Amino acid sequence: AHSELLARTSPTIYDVLIALFGGLAGIVAISSKNKGNVIPGVAIATALMPPLCTAGYGLATSQYNYFLGAFYLFTINTVFIAFSALIISQILKFPITTIVNSSQRKRINRWISIVITIIFIPSVYFGYNLVQKEKFIENANKYLRSINVVDGSYLLKNTINADKRIISLVYGGQLLNETQKNEIKERAKSFSLKNVE
Repeated sequence: AHSELLARTSPTIYDVLIALFGGLAGIVAISSKNKGNVIPGVAIATALMPPLCTAGYGLATSQYNYFLGAFYLFTINTVFIAFSALIISQILKFPITTIVNSSQRKRINRWISIVITIIFIPSVYFGYNLVQKEKFIENANKYLRSINVVDGSYLLKNTINADKRIISLVYGGQLLNETQKNEIKERAKSFSLKNVE
């Protein structure tokens, strides 16, 4: 899996905003005097097809976390494109073609609110996790620059696993003693890297 597939397996609040604004652009384009299907076509091509293709890849390779993440992104895009179209159609006062009584309208609005909330809340959580992961990686890189050389030993290789909060270090040169290893571990606290292995 390359970056294009991986980018569609962990949707966040940012994907909600993209879908919302993509839907706004699409409904504004459809409702203008010079109608065209270019903008809605682009919205569909960029928002709906790639997540479905990634979901298909996940199914084909039995990677169900890819499938679930991509299908969640597809659901976000579908719901929020439709929601933004609903908002604009109400703002522009499009004519209603069917008669709906007030009790049905309330029930429909309640269901719309429930669906949007159910889809929106996990994206906020995933967005928060993404920000925390990026912050961890940034702090880890600052930390690695500070421990590049330790008493004649040089940092040859490092790996950062933000999900498990593990930083692996490989030094070359003289063998590090336990005191030096503990100093390296203690220095991590200066870079807001707590509970890190």
